[in-house]
Amino acid sequence: MIAITAASGQLGAEIVKATLALLPREQVVGLARTPEKAAHLGIEIRPGDYNDKATLEKSLQSVDTLLIVSGMDAPGKRIEQHRNVIEVARNNGVKKIVYTSVQGAEAGTSFSPVIQSNRQTEEDVRNSGLDWVIGRNGIYIEPDIEYLESYKKAGGISNCAADGKCGYTTRPELAYAYARMLTEDKHNGQTYNLHGEAITQYQLADYINGAFGTALTYTPMTVEAFRQGRQAELGEFIGDVIAGIYQGIREGKADNPSHFAAAAGRGHQSWQAYFEEITSK
Repeated sequence: MIAITAASGQLGAEIVKATLALLPREQVVGLARTPEKAAHLGIEIRPGDYNDKATLEKSLQSVDTLLIVSGMDAPGKRIEQHRNVIEVARNNGVKKIVYTSVQGAEAGTSFSPVIQSNRQTEEDVRNSGLDWVIGRNGIYIEPDIEYLESYKKAGGISNCAADGKCGYTTRPELAYAYARMLTEDKHNGQTYNLHGEAITQYQLADYINGAFGTALTYTPMTVEAFRQGRQAELGEFIGDVIAGIYQGIREGKADNPSHFAAAAGRGHQSWQAYFEEITSK
């Protein structure tokens, strides 16, 4: 039995779908803080609040392999929440944990506290006494597509990544890899960077222009100017986090060796193929 947390979220739901392509639905359960939000997945959904150990005790019964999607809370809270899940999993006889971590600058940016909390959970997973696999996700490319109208209004893409390359990925590609990490023992004990070809913001603008017939240009900004703009639009906390992510790209912390093929058994989708796919729908 495989359990997938945060099944009502975008990544969790994609991983459920990818796992169902490999296993009968009776062998896959989802956990969600609000179970009814994941009812559309067509599998058993159990309560899965990382703060509620008593409920987790019931929800993780009969589970052999558990996927833990990183929580969305503040870094300090996330560490304890993840520890709750790991402890309950161990006490309930779970044999293997797969954890969705993330790539990025471990120090020096406003995103670094999030990275540091993920690294602590990685250590907790490795020290759990259970079999484990860790995926370090690249940055989702989907938000750039969702932001297309804003880019068009602004006349281009502006952020502080400068010439830095970013190892982007997509949720379906991650889900494909995680489904195999969950179901294949050969991945046990591995930590994988999960992303496709690393590209610059200039290349991203070119791909978008080719796919959507736009004429976007990329304009680099200072970190502080970008931070102020993100905070004005998204609020201080989220704006600060976004600025930290792009600062990490600027500093080369999102341009890492990719282990996607080792995890997934095939190469990551090319960006040309990705943009052709989304424009053909």
